[in-house]
Parts: sequence; structure tokens; C-alpha cells
Amino acid sequence: MKRVLSNKWSIAVFVLPTVLFFTYIVIIPIFKSFYYSLLSEIPAKVGDESQFVWFENYIKMFTPGRRNDFPGAVLNSLLYAVLSIFIQLPFSLLIALILSNGVKGESLYRNVYFIPVVISSVVISLLWQRIYKDLIPALYEILNLPLPKNGFLANKDTKLMAVFLPSLWQFVGYHMLLMYGALKSIPTDIIEAATVDGASAPRMALRIQIPMIKPMLKVCLSFSLIGSFKLFDTPWILLERANKQLPALSMYVEMFSNHKYSYASAQAMFIVFECLAFTMLLNFIFKDRDGIVSKKGRRRLAA
Repeated sequence: MKRVLSNKWSIAVFVLPTVLFFTYIVIIPIFKSFYYSLLSEIPAKVGDESQFVWFENYIKMFTPGRRNDFPGAVLNSLLYAVLSIFIQLPFSLLIALILSNGVKGESLYRNVYFIPVVISSVVISLLWQRIYKDLIPALYEILNLPLPKNGFLANKDTKLMAVFLPSLWQFVGYHMLLMYGALKSIPTDIIEAATVDGASAPRMALRIQIPMIKPMLKVCLSFSLIGSFKLFDTPWILLERANKQLPALSMYVEMFSNHKYSYASAQAMFIVFECLAFTMLLNFIFKDRDGIVSKKGRRRLAA
């Protein structure tokens, strides 16, 4: 086995099928979408003509207009990203910290929190649809509280948050499990030494556990940002009609309802660039902080 792994040609043979498959289903479609986004319209059949308009479709996305909802959709996706970072991830981290410190029925709670992750988003959306249409109105009626006009999913002031809530709830368990695994990988010697020194649970979490799982926190942040920008299935099912309140929804409507394939390709490329830009920004922020920490460590050693 060692002999095989030391041979670069053997490694290439094993890796090549995956690289080819990834290139075919991811890399090539991205480049084709970028090409289509530069056209006035995608040819419907061989022989049809189309002309390059270069970045006209990208300019159109952010040109103010009565029917252009894309800037608002981008702002909504940024709002969901903020909610994911400052509500979903802290809640996931809190659960992971509690479970990793050892509680009765730890494995049971871990599995219960993870159940929504393995359930289809369609099922989750239909479940919350019934909650918004039946359960919550019944509770409001019992408590004699006024319901929003047209319900939660049709009211312009509540429907966006009503859509975000199921998605935030569904993936709490996913991030919790990632953080839980990272916390469990911390050497027990460090935890025991801190306990002997009299460190309380909050102090241990803030000074030892959270700093030591920073790489996993970075991964969770990346997943949250990317998931926020490409959110589609839950809002599409809950709102029950063609809408363009999020970038992925706008792209779908423009492509399959309005048949503006080049314009939809430009929106798809914007989502790709947005995910890439924020991921690079996140890598830069964490890399910079790692550098600051390492410099401080070297200064202390020198002193």
C-alpha cells in the first residue's frame, strides 16, 4: 500500500475519475453559464444567431427599475446570512458545548437535534406550511391575538422571516454536529488541567474550547454564507408562487417563467461570484487573526 501511495502515477489514476466527473458537472457548466451571460440571448437551436453584449446583463441586474427586484433579493440574502451567523451558529455552538461537556442522554440529544438535517427540505417546508396555516393561527385565536393580514406567508411584513425561520431551524443540528465533533477532539489533558486550575465552564468555553475549534468555526461560517446566498427550496415551497425575493428564486423565475436565459445566467454567475468573494474574505479574516496570534506567541517566547 505504501508503495502505491508513493507512486505519483498511481495516485493520479485514482484521482483522475473524480477530477473528470467534477469538471464535467461543475467546472464546465460554470464556464458555459458565464459564456451565456455575455450573450443577448441563448440560441434556441443550431443556426440561430446571438450577439455578444458583454456585461450588459450584469449592469441590468443592478439598474433601478420597476420590474428589477434583484438588488432587493441580494439584500434579503445578506439579511439571511446575518441571521445565520448571529442566531443559528451561536445557538448551534451553545448546544455543542453543553453536549460535549457530558450530559445524561448525550447521544440521544445529539441524534434528535440532527434529525431535521436528514429530512428533505420539501418535507420540512410542507411541515412548516401547516404550522403557519393551522397551528399558529389556532394559538393566536386561543390567546386572542390579532393575526397578520393575509396570514404569515402572504403578508409582506412577515413572509420573509416566516421563510427564514424553517431554514435556520433545520440546519442548527448540522452545525452543532460539526462543532460537537471538533470539541470532542480536544485532548482531555487540556480540559482536565483547566478543571484542576479551577476554570469554570463559561471560562473554559471562552478561553480554551472555542479558540481550539476555530478552524471548524471557519468551516461552519463558510457553509452558512454559501447556504444563505443559494437558498431556494424552502422559500419556493412556502410562498407557493413565483417570486423573486432571493437571488436563486429570481434566477429560476427569469429562466423558466420569463425565458430570459442569458439574464438568468448572469444572475447565476453573480451568485457564484458572491459565494467565492465572501469565502475569500472569510479566509483572509481568519488568516489575518491567525497571524496576529502567532506573532503574539513569538513575542511572548522572545520575552
